[in-house]
Amino acid sequence: MNTITTTNFNFPGQKSVYKGKVREVYNINDEVLVMVATDRLSAFDVVMPKGIPYKGQILNQIATKMMKATEDLVPNWLIATPDPNVAVGHLCEPFKVEMVIRGYMSGHAAREYKAGKRLLCGVAMPEGMKENDKFPEPMITPATKAQMGDHDEDISREDLLKRGIVSEADYVVLEDYTRKLFQRGSEIAASRGLILVDTKYEFGKTKDGQIVLIDEIHTPDSSRYFYADGYEELQAKGEPQKQLSKEFVRQWLIANNFQGLKGQTVPFMSDDYITTVSDRYIELYENITGDTFVKADVSNIQARIEANVLGYLGR
Repeated sequence: MNTITTTNFNFPGQKSVYKGKVREVYNINDEVLVMVATDRLSAFDVVMPKGIPYKGQILNQIATKMMKATEDLVPNWLIATPDPNVAVGHLCEPFKVEMVIRGYMSGHAAREYKAGKRLLCGVAMPEGMKENDKFPEPMITPATKAQMGDHDEDISREDLLKRGIVSEADYVVLEDYTRKLFQRGSEIAASRGLILVDTKYEFGKTKDGQIVLIDEIHTPDSSRYFYADGYEELQAKGEPQKQLSKEFVRQWLIANNFQGLKGQTVPFMSDDYITTVSDRYIELYENITGDTFVKADVSNIQARIEANVLGYLGR
């Protein structure tokens, strides 16, 4: 099962490399960034030991399509995609916060609610809700951006400003962009028979001070989707929703006694299980984009990426 889980390229003009949980970002001449989406799988802020076939391609191609579908609302960093796993964009200084927005009480919000909490990042959650119920209004619940191996931390708007992580003027823009992107993402999802449940966006500033959308958007790693058909019926019965997101991986890990806590060991992932995860990612790609997924040549992924990026940079 050929996957790409790490890279070690040396491109012309390369200044530095940043390795995140899933993506590896090459700074070229302090002008553009070459972002490689690997096949690494992260859950509970822990990178799993095996890669997922085609996952990087899927994330990169969904993000590319969604950035193009939202660029009339919010400016973004993207310039080109010279390879199925690669995006090239403007050099930005990232904000150290993830803008999480939730339309439904699911995932982390539901786990907090079950634990008796009614405030999430300083935002009130109504009494009497069931898991996967729709919030009266989408709620923004920011998280500080963790370094590799650390956990993202819930944080309120007030604490973000008090700690100087973001200025108030910039945060107003981040909130506005987050709500606009979520609204457009919800409309796109609805046109495909899906519900965009929750998602996260990341932003940065270009050299000229413009705030732009960076990283991924509306992918299965950053977003949770339900099927619209059957949603009301399943809620009425109190049954779990059929999801298209990474939540199925988290639930499998929880069932196997892993939530990224100290002393816990990542359970063994068989090749058969890895294949099912890959198939679920492909299913989401086809559902959210409406396109048939075309598998890239993975006989030598490293060489393919290097040749395509060098060809692009050399133009």
